[in-house]
Amino acid sequence: MTGTPIPSITSVFNLGENTLKNNLVLFYKVQLIDRNIDRLEEQRGDLPNAVAGLEGKLENLKKDIAEKEQLKVESAAKREENNEKIKELLDNQKRAKAQLYKVRNNKEYDTITKSIDAADADCTRLEKESDSLVAIIEKAEQDIIELTPVIEELVADLALKNSELEMIKENSANEEKRLLEEREALVAQMKKSDYSLYTRVRTAKRGLAVARIRRNACSGCQTIIPAQRQLEIRRNNRMFTCEYCGRIIVSAEIAQEAGDSED
Repeated sequence: MTGTPIPSITSVFNLGENTLKNNLVLFYKVQLIDRNIDRLEEQRGDLPNAVAGLEGKLENLKKDIAEKEQLKVESAAKREENNEKIKELLDNQKRAKAQLYKVRNNKEYDTITKSIDAADADCTRLEKESDSLVAIIEKAEQDIIELTPVIEELVADLALKNSELEMIKENSANEEKRLLEEREALVAQMKKSDYSLYTRVRTAKRGLAVARIRRNACSGCQTIIPAQRQLEIRRNNRMFTCEYCGRIIVSAEIAQEAGDSED
Protein backbone atom coordinates (compact mmCIF):
# COMPACT_ATOMS: atom_id res chain seq x y z
CA MET A 1 0.00 0.00 0.00
CA THR A 2 1.35 3.43 -0.91
CA GLY A 3 1.39 6.41 1.42
CA THR A 4 3.08 7.12 4.73
CA PRO A 5 4.86 3.98 6.01
CA ILE A 6 3.38 2.51 9.20
CA PRO A 7 5.91 1.47 11.87
CA SER A 8 6.53 -2.26 12.42
CA ILE A 9 5.83 -4.15 15.63
CA THR A 10 9.37 -3.45 16.80
CA SER A 11 8.79 0.31 16.65
CA VAL A 12 8.46 2.17 19.94
CA PHE A 13 6.67 5.53 20.22
CA ASN A 14 8.30 7.77 22.82
CA LEU A 15 5.27 9.16 24.67
CA GLY A 16 6.69 8.96 28.20
CA GLU A 17 6.02 6.12 30.61
CA ASN A 18 3.92 8.22 33.01
CA THR A 19 1.36 9.05 30.37
CA LEU A 20 1.78 6.11 28.02
CA LYS A 21 -0.96 3.96 29.52
CA ASN A 22 -3.45 6.84 29.57
CA ASN A 23 -2.60 7.62 25.96
CA LEU A 24 -3.18 4.00 24.97
CA VAL A 25 -6.57 4.10 26.68
CA LEU A 26 -7.39 7.31 24.84
CA PHE A 27 -6.46 5.72 21.51
CA TYR A 28 -8.74 2.77 22.20
CA LYS A 29 -11.63 4.86 23.51
CA VAL A 30 -11.61 6.98 20.35
CA GLN A 31 -11.47 3.78 18.31
CA LEU A 32 -14.53 2.38 20.14
CA ILE A 33 -16.49 5.58 19.51
CA ASP A 34 -15.48 5.64 15.85
CA ARG A 35 -16.64 2.03 15.49
CA ASN A 36 -20.04 2.98 16.90
CA ILE A 37 -20.28 6.01 14.61
CA ASP A 38 -19.35 3.79 11.66
CA ARG A 39 -22.13 1.37 12.62
CA LEU A 40 -24.65 4.21 12.66
CA GLU A 41 -23.50 5.23 9.19
CA GLU A 42 -23.71 1.62 8.01
CA GLN A 43 -27.37 1.56 9.06
CA ARG A 44 -27.99 4.18 6.40
CA GLY A 45 -26.70 1.71 3.83
CA ASP A 46 -26.40 3.11 0.33
CA LEU A 47 -29.10 5.72 0.92
CA PRO A 48 -26.69 8.71 1.15
CA ASN A 49 -25.07 7.73 -2.16
CA ALA A 50 -28.47 7.05 -3.72
CA VAL A 51 -29.75 10.45 -2.62
CA ALA A 52 -26.62 12.18 -3.92
CA GLY A 53 -26.94 10.34 -7.23
CA LEU A 54 -30.60 11.30 -7.65
CA GLU A 55 -29.85 14.91 -6.74
CA GLY A 56 -27.12 14.99 -9.38
CA LYS A 57 -29.40 13.54 -12.07
CA LEU A 58 -32.20 15.92 -11.11
CA GLU A 59 -29.89 18.92 -11.25
CA ASN A 60 -28.60 17.90 -14.69
CA LEU A 61 -32.11 17.37 -16.07
CA LYS A 62 -33.33 20.69 -14.72
CA LYS A 63 -30.31 22.36 -16.26
CA ASP A 64 -31.07 20.60 -19.55
CA ILE A 65 -34.67 21.82 -19.51
CA ALA A 66 -33.57 25.37 -18.62
CA GLU A 67 -31.18 25.33 -21.60
CA LYS A 68 -33.94 24.10 -23.91
CA GLU A 69 -36.31 26.78 -22.63
CA GLN A 70 -33.62 29.38 -23.31
CA LEU A 71 -33.07 27.91 -26.77
CA LYS A 72 -36.80 28.27 -27.47
CA VAL A 73 -36.77 31.92 -26.38
CA GLU A 74 -33.68 32.73 -28.43
CA SER A 75 -34.97 30.87 -31.50
CA ALA A 76 -38.37 32.57 -31.31
CA ALA A 77 -36.69 35.97 -30.99
CA LYS A 78 -34.43 35.23 -33.96
CA ARG A 79 -37.42 34.08 -36.02
CA GLU A 80 -39.28 37.28 -35.18
CA GLU A 81 -36.22 39.28 -36.18
CA ASN A 82 -36.06 37.40 -39.49
CA ASN A 83 -39.73 38.10 -40.14
CA GLU A 84 -39.15 41.80 -39.59
CA LYS A 85 -36.19 41.73 -41.97
CA ILE A 86 -38.24 39.89 -44.60
CA LYS A 87 -41.03 42.45 -44.27
CA GLU A 88 -38.51 45.28 -44.69
CA LEU A 89 -36.92 43.56 -47.70
CA LEU A 90 -40.30 43.06 -49.37
CA ASP A 91 -41.23 46.70 -48.78
CA ASN A 92 -37.94 47.84 -50.27
CA GLN A 93 -38.40 45.42 -53.14
CA LYS A 94 -41.91 46.75 -53.82
CA ARG A 95 -40.58 50.30 -54.02
CA ALA A 96 -37.72 49.17 -56.25
CA LYS A 97 -40.11 47.48 -58.69
CA ALA A 98 -42.15 50.68 -58.89
CA GLN A 99 -38.99 52.59 -59.82
CA LEU A 100 -38.38 50.29 -62.79
CA TYR A 101 -41.02 52.25 -64.71
CA LYS A 102 -39.19 55.51 -64.08
CA VAL A 103 -35.65 54.56 -65.09
CA ARG A 104 -33.92 56.73 -67.69
CA ASN A 105 -31.12 54.40 -68.75
CA ASN A 106 -29.92 50.81 -68.68
CA LYS A 107 -27.49 51.46 -65.83
CA GLU A 108 -30.29 52.53 -63.49
CA TYR A 109 -32.37 49.56 -64.63
CA ASP A 110 -29.55 47.08 -63.91
CA THR A 111 -28.92 48.57 -60.47
CA ILE A 112 -32.58 48.29 -59.48
CA THR A 113 -32.99 44.73 -60.81
CA LYS A 114 -29.87 43.64 -58.90
CA SER A 115 -31.33 45.04 -55.68
CA ILE A 116 -34.60 43.21 -56.39
CA ASP A 117 -32.76 39.92 -57.00
CA ALA A 118 -30.66 40.43 -53.85
CA ALA A 119 -33.81 41.00 -51.83
CA ASP A 120 -35.25 37.74 -53.23
CA ALA A 121 -32.12 35.86 -52.23
CA ASP A 122 -32.10 37.38 -48.74
CA CYS A 123 -35.78 36.58 -48.25
CA THR A 124 -35.23 32.97 -49.34
CA ARG A 125 -32.28 32.63 -46.94
CA LEU A 126 -34.15 34.14 -44.02
CA GLU A 127 -37.23 31.99 -44.70
CA LYS A 128 -35.10 28.83 -44.68
CA GLU A 129 -33.44 29.97 -41.47
CA SER A 130 -36.84 30.64 -39.92
CA ASP A 131 -38.06 27.18 -40.94
CA SER A 132 -34.98 25.70 -39.20
CA LEU A 133 -35.73 27.77 -36.12
CA VAL A 134 -39.29 26.43 -36.06
CA ALA A 135 -37.88 22.89 -36.15
CA ILE A 136 -35.49 23.75 -33.30
CA ILE A 137 -38.34 25.17 -31.21
CA GLU A 138 -40.54 22.13 -31.85
CA LYS A 139 -37.67 19.75 -30.99
CA ALA A 140 -36.95 21.63 -27.75
CA GLU A 141 -40.65 21.55 -26.82
CA GLN A 142 -40.82 17.81 -27.48
CA ASP A 143 -37.69 17.19 -25.41
CA ILE A 144 -39.18 19.16 -22.53
CA ILE A 145 -42.41 17.17 -22.75
CA GLU A 146 -40.45 13.91 -22.61
CA LEU A 147 -38.17 15.05 -19.78
CA THR A 148 -40.95 16.40 -17.55
CA PRO A 149 -42.30 12.99 -16.40
CA VAL A 150 -38.72 11.76 -15.90
CA ILE A 151 -38.07 14.70 -13.58
CA GLU A 152 -41.37 14.12 -11.77
CA GLU A 153 -40.41 10.48 -11.19
CA LEU A 154 -36.96 11.48 -9.95
CA VAL A 155 -38.46 14.06 -7.59
CA ALA A 156 -40.80 11.44 -6.14
CA ASP A 157 -38.01 8.88 -5.79
CA LEU A 158 -35.72 11.47 -4.20
CA ALA A 159 -38.43 12.51 -1.73
CA LEU A 160 -38.95 8.89 -0.73
CA LYS A 161 -35.26 8.17 -0.22
CA ASN A 162 -34.75 11.45 1.62
CA SER A 163 -37.63 10.53 3.90
CA GLU A 164 -36.11 7.11 4.61
CA LEU A 165 -32.69 8.65 5.23
CA GLU A 166 -34.07 11.35 7.52
CA MET A 167 -36.01 8.73 9.48
CA ILE A 168 -32.82 6.72 10.04
CA LYS A 169 -30.90 9.87 10.98
CA GLU A 170 -33.66 10.95 13.34
CA ASN A 171 -33.69 7.59 15.07
CA SER A 172 -29.96 7.75 15.68
CA ALA A 173 -29.54 11.54 16.01
CA ASN A 174 -29.30 11.60 19.80
CA GLU A 175 -26.87 8.72 19.94
CA GLU A 176 -24.72 10.19 17.16
CA LYS A 177 -24.68 13.59 18.89
CA ARG A 178 -23.61 11.96 22.16
CA LEU A 179 -20.87 9.96 20.44
CA LEU A 180 -19.52 12.98 18.60
CA GLU A 181 -19.44 15.03 21.79
CA GLU A 182 -17.62 12.23 23.63
CA ARG A 183 -15.19 11.89 20.74
CA GLU A 184 -14.48 15.62 20.70
CA ALA A 185 -13.75 15.57 24.43
CA LEU A 186 -11.36 12.63 24.06
CA VAL A 187 -9.56 14.07 21.05
CA ALA A 188 -9.04 17.30 23.00
CA GLN A 189 -6.99 15.28 25.50
CA MET A 190 -4.74 13.80 22.81
CA LYS A 191 -1.55 15.32 21.48
CA LYS A 192 -1.80 16.52 17.90
CA SER A 193 0.90 14.07 16.87
CA ASP A 194 -1.01 11.19 18.52
CA TYR A 195 -4.26 12.12 16.81
CA SER A 196 -2.44 12.53 13.51
CA LEU A 197 -1.03 9.02 13.91
CA TYR A 198 -4.45 7.63 14.78
CA THR A 199 -6.09 9.33 11.80
CA ARG A 200 -3.38 8.19 9.41
CA VAL A 201 -3.61 4.55 10.49
CA ARG A 202 -7.44 4.64 10.57
CA THR A 203 -7.52 5.97 7.01
CA ALA A 204 -5.00 3.41 5.81
CA LYS A 205 -6.79 0.52 7.55
CA ARG A 206 -10.35 1.30 6.50
CA GLY A 207 -11.56 2.59 9.82
CA LEU A 208 -9.78 0.31 12.31
CA ALA A 209 -6.67 2.02 13.66
CA VAL A 210 -6.31 0.25 17.02
CA ALA A 211 -6.36 -3.51 17.58
CA ARG A 212 -6.01 -5.54 20.78
CA ILE A 213 -4.51 -8.85 21.72
CA ARG A 214 -7.24 -11.44 21.42
CA ARG A 215 -6.50 -15.15 21.67
CA ASN A 216 -2.77 -14.47 21.29
CA ALA A 217 -3.32 -12.66 18.00
CA CYS A 218 -3.88 -9.17 16.59
CA SER A 219 -7.64 -8.59 16.53
CA GLY A 220 -7.24 -6.55 13.35
CA CYS A 221 -5.61 -9.14 11.10
CA GLN A 222 -5.64 -12.31 13.27
CA THR A 223 -1.85 -12.70 13.00
CA ILE A 224 -0.37 -14.58 15.96
CA ILE A 225 1.84 -12.40 18.17
CA PRO A 226 4.95 -14.05 19.71
CA ALA A 227 4.62 -14.73 23.45
CA GLN A 228 7.55 -12.47 24.38
CA ARG A 229 6.08 -9.58 22.42
CA GLN A 230 2.70 -10.12 24.09
CA LEU A 231 4.39 -9.75 27.48
CA GLU A 232 5.98 -6.49 26.37
CA ILE A 233 2.66 -5.16 25.06
CA ARG A 234 0.90 -6.13 28.30
CA ARG A 235 3.31 -3.98 30.32
CA ASN A 236 1.52 -0.96 28.76
CA ASN A 237 4.68 1.14 28.87
CA ARG A 238 5.49 1.16 25.17
CA MET A 239 3.41 1.54 22.03
CA PHE A 240 3.62 -1.09 19.31
CA THR A 241 2.11 -1.58 15.87
CA CYS A 242 1.28 -4.95 14.35
CA GLU A 243 4.11 -6.36 12.28
CA TYR A 244 1.65 -7.62 9.66
CA CYS A 245 -1.17 -5.07 9.36
CA GLY A 246 0.42 -1.96 10.87
CA ARG A 247 -2.39 -1.19 13.31
CA ILE A 248 -1.62 0.20 16.76
CA ILE A 249 -1.94 -2.77 19.10
CA VAL A 250 -2.80 -2.72 22.82
CA SER A 251 -3.27 -5.21 25.61
CA ALA A 252 -6.60 -6.66 26.71
CA GLU A 253 -6.24 -4.64 29.93
CA ILE A 254 -6.14 -1.37 27.96
CA ALA A 255 -9.13 -2.46 25.86
CA GLN A 256 -11.16 -3.36 28.95
CA GLU A 257 -10.22 -0.13 30.72
CA ALA A 258 -11.35 1.76 27.63
CA GLY A 259 -14.71 0.04 27.87
CA ASP A 260 -14.38 -2.83 25.39
CA SER A 261 -16.42 -5.69 26.81
CA GLU A 262 -15.52 -8.14 24.04
CA ASP A 263 -13.42 -11.13 25.00
